[in-house]
Amino acid sequence: MAQRIRPATSADIAGIVAIYNDVIATSTAIFNDQPVSVEDRLAWLESRARAGFPVLVATGTAGEVLGFATFGDFRSWPGYRYTVEHTVHVHGRHRGQGIGRDLMLALFPLATGMGKHIMVAGVDATNGPSLAFHQRLGFAPAGTLREVGHKFGRWLDLTFLQKFLDAPGSVR
Repeated sequence: MAQRIRPATSADIAGIVAIYNDVIATSTAIFNDQPVSVEDRLAWLESRARAGFPVLVATGTAGEVLGFATFGDFRSWPGYRYTVEHTVHVHGRHRGQGIGRDLMLALFPLATGMGKHIMVAGVDATNGPSLAFHQRLGFAPAGTLREVGHKFGRWLDLTFLQKFLDAPGSVR
C-alpha cells in the first residue's frame, strides 16, 4: 500500500479516532477502556500543537489515515525535559506493512531536532509483537512495572523501553 507521512490536520481526526477507538476496544495496547470522541481528539491535536509536539499520519493513496504517531513529555518536571514518550498506532487492516516503522522513523529526527535525548515506549508486557517492533527500532528494555494497569478484567504489567536519540552520556 502506497503511503505518505505528513503532519496531521483536523481533517485527519475522524481517521485517528477510528484507529484509536478500535485499539481501545480490541487490545491492551492502550490502558483505557473508554472510547474517545472527535471533539476530544481535536482538543488533543490542538494541545500537541501548542506544546510544539508533532502528530504525524500515514495516509493511503486515497488520503485515508492508515496510522498515526506522536510524542510528548515523559514527565512534566524540568529534569525530564530531554525525554519524550511516544505513541504509534496503525489501522488493523494495515498492520505488518511497515507503516508503524515508517511513522517512527519520521518521529526520531523530529525529536532529535527538538534536542531530545531519550524516547520512551510504554508497552503491555504481554504484547510480544510490540516489544519486538520496538527492539527492532533500537529500543532497549528498561524495566517492568507490575500490575499498574487494569483492563478486560485483569491486571496489566507495563514494560518500559528506551531509545537514545543521540549518544549515551551526551552533555547538554
